[in-house]
Amino acid sequence: MRIKNSQLCVDNRFTAKSHRKARLKVVLFFLALLFLLALSMLLGPSGIGIPDTQSASGNAIISLRFSRLLMGMMTGAALSASGVVFQALLRNPLAEPYVLGVSGGAGLGATLSILAGSGIFVSLGLPVVAFIAAVVTLIMVYSIASQGSSGHPSVYSLILSGVIVSSICSSVIMFLVSTASVEGMHNVIWWMLGSLQPVSSAQQQLSLVLILGALGGIWLLSPRLNALALGREMAHYQGIAADFVLVAGLLLATLLAATAVSLSGMIGFVGLIVPHVMRAFFGPDHRKLVPLAALGGGTFLVVCDALARTLLAPIEIPVGVVTALAGGPFFLIILQRRMKQAWIA
Repeated sequence: MRIKNSQLCVDNRFTAKSHRKARLKVVLFFLALLFLLALSMLLGPSGIGIPDTQSASGNAIISLRFSRLLMGMMTGAALSASGVVFQALLRNPLAEPYVLGVSGGAGLGATLSILAGSGIFVSLGLPVVAFIAAVVTLIMVYSIASQGSSGHPSVYSLILSGVIVSSICSSVIMFLVSTASVEGMHNVIWWMLGSLQPVSSAQQQLSLVLILGALGGIWLLSPRLNALALGREMAHYQGIAADFVLVAGLLLATLLAATAVSLSGMIGFVGLIVPHVMRAFFGPDHRKLVPLAALGGGTFLVVCDALARTLLAPIEIPVGVVTALAGGPFFLIILQRRMKQAWIA
């Protein structure tokens, strides 16, 4: 009896210590986010500093930086949370909107909307058109990858199909750009490279509503995502409707990716890098992973934007270039580990 009681005390102490470590990690994470966001507000083409708030130009600079911070937080949160869901549902560490071709399909829809004209109605319709095109693209990728397989498509067939469909979308975009006017060509090309230049307030408000709604829906699904990540059979034994979770999760993740693309253009690899980093630090529980990845993704993109406008100042690098430079090697490392695991198995 004494042995059991002593063992129980040891287990309780270990559990309490684990909880304290987890809380400390979260506190340090939020402090790091606040520091990085404040630093990004201070970074500019002339270095680190606070603009003169007594002048009109200084106030304009602060307002622009704050607007870009909001754009980065919304876009990064949407891309990161979308990557978390894709990786959980497809059980694929390489899954993310850019790799699966969803961003390419959303980009094609957004390009059509941009070239159609300008105005508040076109701005409000941009996320909707991008979402419809992204859903169609996701269906195409999954259908192509499923050809010749009796069950669910493999990891590599999904990636290959995503690359193929994304290439087709890029070709169509290039055709549309080549036949567009000079102004339309400039707008689409700059948008394709990825930029956090503020859009209209109406589009920002609509995008914020869509992103918050989709994040809320994904968080409600997070306990089911935990079960589904263990496999469809395990989720079925726990009384979870796997098909409903799969469809709802894919639609919500696609909505996030399409909204991010309509806001800031083709920004890749945010949905790949941030979920893996957050999962390594805070574990695979999606109840914590989804909100933490959203905050981390937003901060990561804001920092990338700050670097983009300061590294080669006064020239501003598109933020999509910075994320691609960071995400390319990261993708290759994960792919190499995945191939080694498959070879050993």
